[in-house]
Amino acid sequence: MYERHAEPLLPFRRFLRRLGLHALFALAVLAVSLGIGILGYRLTEGMPLLDALLNAAMILGGMGPVDVLQSDAGQLFASMYALFAGMVFLGVAGIMMAPVAHRILHWMHLEETGKVDSNE
Repeated sequence: MYERHAEPLLPFRRFLRRLGLHALFALAVLAVSLGIGILGYRLTEGMPLLDALLNAAMILGGMGPVDVLQSDAGQLFASMYALFAGMVFLGVAGIMMAPVAHRILHWMHLEETGKVDSNE
């Protein structure tokens, strides 16, 4: 997926396309994670769809649940979902930073070897 160290730097338009594809993948990960949260709140707390969405989005966003949880199962789910959401945050940050970090490191390597194209 990424160019090798001996290859020239990816043209900027193709880099933006790569960044966009990473963003779409990150959004898909967030959508699936939000769906897991909605389903969990509906099953453990019996929340209506909109309330489950709100609580799942707030935990996924790092704010915490909005409603007071009534059941032990709901509290246990919210605890596990909060830990899961933290890992999702780190994963999505990595997905979004990977192309940028690769481009910077690749550019530094090409500059070191004197292979940088003057058009970049």
